[in-house]
Parts: sequence; C-alpha cells; structure tokens
Amino acid sequence: MRQRHRTTRLFGSLLLVAAAGISVSGAAPAGGAAPSAAVNSPTPLGRVVPAPASVAPDGSPFRITSGTRIQVDRGSERIGAYLAGILRPSTGYRLPVSSRAGGETIRLRLGSRDKSLGDEGYRLDSGRHGVTITARASAGLFHGVQTLRQLLPAAVEKQTVQPGPWLVAGGTVKDAPRYAYRGAMLDVSRHFFTVDQVKRYIDNLALYKVNKLHLHLSDDQGWRIAVDSWPRLTTYGGSTSVGGGAGGYYSKAQYKEIVRYAASRYLEVVPEIDMPGHTNAALASYAELNCDGVAPPLYTGTDVGFSSLCVGKEATYGFVDDVIRELAAITPGRYLHIGGDEAHSTSHEDYVKFVDRVQPIVAKYGKTVIGWHQLTGATPVKGAVAQYWGLDDTDAAEKAQVARAAQNGTGLILSPADRIYLDMKYTADTPLGQDWAGLVEVRRAYDWDPAHYLAGAPASAVRGVEAPLWTETIVSDADIDVMAFPRLPGVAELGWSSAATHDWDTYKVRLAAQAPRWDALGITYYRSPQVPWPSA
Repeated sequence: MRQRHRTTRLFGSLLLVAAAGISVSGAAPAGGAAPSAAVNSPTPLGRVVPAPASVAPDGSPFRITSGTRIQVDRGSERIGAYLAGILRPSTGYRLPVSSRAGGETIRLRLGSRDKSLGDEGYRLDSGRHGVTITARASAGLFHGVQTLRQLLPAAVEKQTVQPGPWLVAGGTVKDAPRYAYRGAMLDVSRHFFTVDQVKRYIDNLALYKVNKLHLHLSDDQGWRIAVDSWPRLTTYGGSTSVGGGAGGYYSKAQYKEIVRYAASRYLEVVPEIDMPGHTNAALASYAELNCDGVAPPLYTGTDVGFSSLCVGKEATYGFVDDVIRELAAITPGRYLHIGGDEAHSTSHEDYVKFVDRVQPIVAKYGKTVIGWHQLTGATPVKGAVAQYWGLDDTDAAEKAQVARAAQNGTGLILSPADRIYLDMKYTADTPLGQDWAGLVEVRRAYDWDPAHYLAGAPASAVRGVEAPLWTETIVSDADIDVMAFPRLPGVAELGWSSAATHDWDTYKVRLAAQAPRWDALGITYYRSPQVPWPSA
C-alpha cells in the first residue's frame, strides 16, 4: 500500500468568484493574506467547506455583542460550552450559556422533526435578533456550530481579543451529509504521535465535519497500543520508529482519552491492527509468534511485505483473540480494522485461512470488520467493509474483485492512493511525502466522484471516503498540517456534500477563503498555485 512503484469554465468561474466577495490574483504569497472583502461585510452563507445542501440569503445579519447569550436546551449544554470556548477569547465577551430565552441569542435547539436532517444534519437560521441552529441529534448541532464558525471572521479563532465586528449573514442554511462515513487516518506506527498531537488533529478534522478517525496502531516499525496479556508488544515492539528514533505507545487510559476527546468532537475512533503482514513489531516482541520460533530484530526501515504472522500456529489465533478482545473492550465505536494489505510473505491459501479465522473473532467481540481491499480476495463476512486504496490505473482484475464483493453486499470506503493519500507529494519539489502513487495536487484530490469511481461497484455500496496519512516522512504537527491542508477539506466535502455541489471552479474559491482561518489557528498549509488565495 505504501511502497508499490509506478511510472509516474472560466467566465462562469469569475462570476462566481465575484459573487463570493473575494478578490483574487492568483496564488497569494506565503504568510497568509486576509480576504480583501470589506472588513464590515459578513461572510456569505455559501462560503463554507464542505458546501451546504442549500443556502437562502435573506435579511439583515446578526451581530454578536457583549449582550449576546448562548441559549441551550437539555442535551445541548456541552456543545454550548464548546461554542463559548471558541468565541470568548477572540470577542472578549462573557457569552453566558444558559437555558434562559429572550434577547440576542445564539440558540442551539435539539428536537427538529425534519427527518431529512438525519442524525448529522442541521438548519441554521440567522437574522437581526439572533442565530438558531436546529437539529434532530447532537451531532447535527455540533456540525452546525462548525458552519457558524466559518461564517464568522477568521479572527474568531484567535486566542486573544480581536476588534470584530462579529457578523453572521442573514438567511438560512439547511444541510445534511451525503455519506455516513467521512474519515481520516493517522499512522502512529511509522512515527509516534502523542495524545495531545492526536487531539490537535481531531480539532482540525472536526472543523470540516469529518466523523471518523482511523488510527493505524501497529506495523513493522512499532506497536502503539497497550495489550495487558502481551506487554512486550509496547515495551519492546513500541520502542522505536522509522529511522531508529524513539517510539512510544498509548496506555489504555491514554487511548480512552483519545476516544473520549474524539467523541466530544463527534468523531468515532476506528482502531487498526494490521495483520497478517505488517507485523514485525509483534514478531520481534514474541518469538512464539514466528513459525521458526526465532524473533527477528526490530525494524526501522520503510520496506513492506516481508513480515507475516504464522498462519499455521494455533498460538497465533490466541494472540489475535487477546488483542482484539482487549482493544474492542476500550473502543465504543462500531468498527475494528484488521488491515490485510501487502501480505506478500503470506501465501494466498494461508491469507484466506487467516482472514476466515480472524473475522469471526472481531464479530465475537461485537465489532464490524473493516479491512484494506485485499480482504475481498478472501470471503468478507456479512456486514464487512473493504477500504479501497488502489489507483486509477490499478489492474482491472483487482478492481473487478472488489466490485464483485460490493455487488455481494460488502461495503466500500474509498481511499484511492493517487487521489487522497495525504502522504503523496503535491509536486516533485514537495520536501515531505512519497510519490509511488504519483503526485497529488489539490485539484486531483478533489475532482472525482466516489459514487462512480469504482467501475461495477454499486453506488449504494459506498459508505464514504477516508484520507489516510502515512508517516514514513512525517514527524511533527507542522508536517501533518502541510500534507493534510489544503487537501483534507476537499476530501471532507466529497464525503459530506451532494454531488450536485461538486465543482472545482467554485470550490477553489471557497477553499481559498479558508486560508486566513488556518493562519489564525496556526495550521501550516501548502499554498498551491491551483488555488486563488486571497490578496492582502
């Protein structure tokens, strides 16, 4: 998955740009320029990423002042406190959170009877006397708050008092997601990232309504989650990383803290234990997991496909049962990812045998199987989901195998490597990342349709999209940022917004308007020449 090599409407757009109220002059210089729209003009309701389902501008804007309150219903108190935590530092206002009605308010209201909103949709109504966000469920309110953030000036994200004014354009936004699965993956095995670093990424994902965080917790270079019944997995197998630097791992308490924090941002954590390949860290930790009973040395390189659990040993399945049992017990979410890619050192016969033994173990502990799309070379259990990471020009037979599985009921998460692998270089000059899947500029990451990507696969099989970030070359928050932004918001839009809104010429204008917000949040990003960044 990480090392396969390969050879590597203008007039209408200008009208849309003008309507959005942004001055553009090609790529902006480094440093992050603010929009050149009039300072006192509210952000247009449609200048949001992901694109809302419908927008109806109407009437006067609402202005947040020192007298504004946040009104909550039973069940929305925590979201109200979250919103206040964002608004107070930059506005300098008290913004009390209470259930008291009346006055100028931002109201967060649960209990909508509009079934079209589903569990994650919302309606935002703004006018002179207040803003009301209405939803059927808490997740919808939270997503509505992210839209409200983007409708306020970018300076609202700063941690010191800013001058304002804090205007929200008048009108109505009604919105709900296209797909239920909108994910991002962070590889914490090649290089380890702390709890605080993962939380920071979660916050950045939440702004774009991403609702799944896939954590790649084990690989050849490191095992990152504590398993009480096999303690050397972390104390030894988690002790290093790519290049030989220090490793690290999450205690169960730390993992639970990540899960709790993600849930507070309405993201579900999807843990992955990659097997039968990508297992050198486990094999090095316990000799008995090897067919010959000899533990290999720890590995700090970047090759793939050389390791395999011993499929013929019954002890292997006791190990897998222990790991899945302990991990499932601390994972409240629906899914558990079993990897299954690049098992080049496992024969096809053994691979099928292994997958057939492991899938029922996942089910025994109450979880739904996700596996990389090689899972379809075995027999996916009912309800299983295959994550496709191939390329546009992947072998037709391999694509057909995945499509047949989808026709037979296997769900699909789409993560085409030459589209949305966030570790792929933007250009040949990008200092970080890899290029085995090609170069992936911002437009390429955005300009495709999940429903029609995989020939022969029914659109109904597509559960959503996920943007993986493998970390062979990624070691810091800034590295994560610059490879994820500005591509990640486009993937989020593919997952959230209806196909009818999908248009590069309008999207790139909305994307450009995000830049001042990223500057305010301290997010480092790649200033692609394909995007008309705002001029100073």
